[in-house]
Amino acid sequence: MPLSAEPVSRIRKHVRSVRFEGYARADGLWDIEAHLTDIKPEDYPLASGVRPAGSPVHDMWLRLTIDRKTNVVSAQACIDAMPYPPHCAAIAPDFAALAGLNLLRGFRKALYARFGGVDGCTHLTELLSQFPSVAIQMLAVEQRDIHDDGGKPFQLDRCHALETGGEAVGLYYPRWQREAKTGTD
Repeated sequence: MPLSAEPVSRIRKHVRSVRFEGYARADGLWDIEAHLTDIKPEDYPLASGVRPAGSPVHDMWLRLTIDRKTNVVSAQACIDAMPYPPHCAAIAPDFAALAGLNLLRGFRKALYARFGGVDGCTHLTELLSQFPSVAIQMLAVEQRDIHDDGGKPFQLDRCHALETGGEAVGLYYPRWQREAKTGTD
């Protein structure tokens, strides 16, 4: 279902596109690639010059190679379009330092500690913050939704729909349902 119609007329002023793709590699590792573009529908004046309408203000790429335990094996960033060439692109090689981090254990905290503010690129850092959830979705093709090993399914208690005191868990994972919180304690 799309969003409701706006009651007033509007003019589009900006388009940001973000795309993630996940790949299983022949060597047993996994690649997650992200691509971000920002495009203005009209000429856009910048301190570095006017960006013509339809030309990207930002055109950025990221690739993380991970193992099955979500450890980052390698990281690569590339900036094809930027508002302040070549200064913005100078930070791209620094993102290789993400190698050794784990996407599911403290990744976002480590990411912002290393690349927050002037230590990184705002756009690449924000894009990287989405990699943990993309990795979970990508690796889900290798994991069963219902575990035969007796372990609690990973996704339980990670969002409101799958809170173990909720109705959805009772329907789809009854073994793991617990009594709902009452709020009257």
